[in-house]
Amino acid sequence: MTFTDRDRAVEAAVAQGLVGPGEPVAGLLDIAGIRRSAGELRAAFEEFTAPGTPVLHAFAVKAASLVPVLRLLAQEGLGCEVASPGELALARAAKVPVARTVLDSPAKTLAELREALALGIAVNADNPEELARIDALMASAPSSAPIGLRVNPQIGGGTIGAMSTATDTSKFGVALRDEGAREWVVRAFLARPWLTRLHAHVGSQGMPLELMVAGVRALFLLAEEINEQAGRRQIDTLDIGGGLPVNFSSDAHTPTYREYAALLHSAVPGLLSGRYGLVTEFGRSLLAKHGTVLARVEYAKSAGGRPIAVTHAGAQVATRTVFVPEAWPIRVAAYDAEGRPKTGAPVAQDVAGPCCFAGDLVAENRPLPLLDAGDHAALLDTGAYYFSTHFAYNSLPRPGVYGYAPDSDGAVRFATIRTPQTLEDLTAESGAAHAAALNDLGRP
Repeated sequence: MTFTDRDRAVEAAVAQGLVGPGEPVAGLLDIAGIRRSAGELRAAFEEFTAPGTPVLHAFAVKAASLVPVLRLLAQEGLGCEVASPGELALARAAKVPVARTVLDSPAKTLAELREALALGIAVNADNPEELARIDALMASAPSSAPIGLRVNPQIGGGTIGAMSTATDTSKFGVALRDEGAREWVVRAFLARPWLTRLHAHVGSQGMPLELMVAGVRALFLLAEEINEQAGRRQIDTLDIGGGLPVNFSSDAHTPTYREYAALLHSAVPGLLSGRYGLVTEFGRSLLAKHGTVLARVEYAKSAGGRPIAVTHAGAQVATRTVFVPEAWPIRVAAYDAEGRPKTGAPVAQDVAGPCCFAGDLVAENRPLPLLDAGDHAALLDTGAYYFSTHFAYNSLPRPGVYGYAPDSDGAVRFATIRTPQTLEDLTAESGAAHAAALNDLGRP
């Protein structure tokens, strides 16, 4: 049997007690793999972009809201795309330069906008009312922060509606094909010399590359129209979003950044020619293939003749997979009690989580070597979102997350990214300090 780096990491995690009876679930991140993906992203755009073109690859923090991961990616030359005050705080804690930070959100408060403009963080306004707020802020305290406007090219959706942001009725951006909208956008730029960026993001998982490129082309043509009417290069940067879909059916990394960059180069002449600076906002595609959720099998049972492995990884860590399995299926690998790949004839079985509802299944009727109590189930391709979208149902604590890489002698070395949440942390978060706060409310 050929052992992969992931297999070695699982065995080492069990041997070192990162997963065991006391800590029955943990997240593992392949750090060498993340560095490799970051390098492939940079190389793909460098190959097709004119020398000297400013390019910022701003990692979508929502995909992995973990400070050490953001610091790692900054070390690899990436910035951060943030969509909330919390994500901005994480980026700042990771010491990501403000010049390499972009604020996107459809619901920015006045305080968020004021802070971003004061810091010099790039801001993409989402709608006319937000732009009016920025007008007032710029009048009272002019800022040199790059400011852009998000538009929705309304080119249609992919196979996952919730991930499609360029539908006719998407909540994001200015709907470009609505009556009078394009003309309003042009006038908005002409009236504001400090409005120098255009942004569009048409979706992520479930989006074909051709549709993503169509959205970028619509953005490029709008920028050309605005600059022509302005009689100058008012728009100097295009933020083309991210959203490269991920293959969740095998270990293959497809599609690749190079395939996407090559398609942009051929389908949108001028985009990579140096006329515009570029911002990208990739997230899932950088980390998904490099993560594993490893969970101990607490019990093995059967119902209706089907085996069920009851584990500690369910909806609390794999929320999308549990609730929308047809859109977010994941692969599961079986490991024995020592963390070694389990062998044996595949048996159709359910892999269940610990949450107290019947649908808490990460795999249903899945052929795997039969899992027994004390074995381990590994949820593959879970490096993105699975560690940043914890579902607090049943007050299950957030698991620890660990980065790994081979040491000089070939042994697996771990570093803590996030310590496991303790029950004391959980009760404090749930209002323990205010336990008696309601005692006197509502009494006659």
